[in-house]
Amino acid sequence: MKSAVVVFPGINRDRDIIHALTTITGMKPVTVWHGEQTLPDVDLVVIPGGFSYGDYLRCGAIAARSPIMADMLAKAAKGVLILGICNGFQILTEAGLLPGALMRNSELKFVCRQVKLKVENNRTFFTRRLAAGAILRCPVAHGEGNYVAAHDTLRRLEDEGRIVFRYAENSNPNGAVNDIAGIMNEAGNVIGMMPHPENMIEPLHGAADCRPLFESLKEAA
Repeated sequence: MKSAVVVFPGINRDRDIIHALTTITGMKPVTVWHGEQTLPDVDLVVIPGGFSYGDYLRCGAIAARSPIMADMLAKAAKGVLILGICNGFQILTEAGLLPGALMRNSELKFVCRQVKLKVENNRTFFTRRLAAGAILRCPVAHGEGNYVAAHDTLRRLEDEGRIVFRYAENSNPNGAVNDIAGIMNEAGNVIGMMPHPENMIEPLHGAADCRPLFESLKEAA
């Protein structure tokens, strides 16, 4: 599997995700600057976390209109796997690749702590190495992670099994509706999530709960 990591001004988790992909899947990603017009011929594109454009206007709103995004939409329509983490999730919703929006945390404060994640759907390219219902420890670091969507959209996400992750055991850090921490598109090739699994993959992180997520990518290859 060939992969690419897209970097926007203010993104700061690109090296973390490159390390996770390189050490666990064995694939060294290509780094793509947001100002490029086209993505390379890859199977997976990752948008990492951070604060693209300083989170001005709305988180991800400016980045979603960067030159590279037109080709990302085209690649997604052709089935290329897209993974957005934290700011990447925000960018995917702003670009229309995922439904709903990420709003200010319910307590209007930035949160940086460990939460519990429940794997709701283990049939995705990022969860296939885990059992449905598995609980993972995972860090979060965001000020706008409160997932919201129209009632009809929420019903479709629930009915179609497109909720990939939920905050579990009363660890919801932002007030997200239905404890939603990650979702996927209708085709199943685009996933967005607020927590940072790349920061809990080895003992030096304090735990390696999220390592199977990246092993799932290797298996998907």
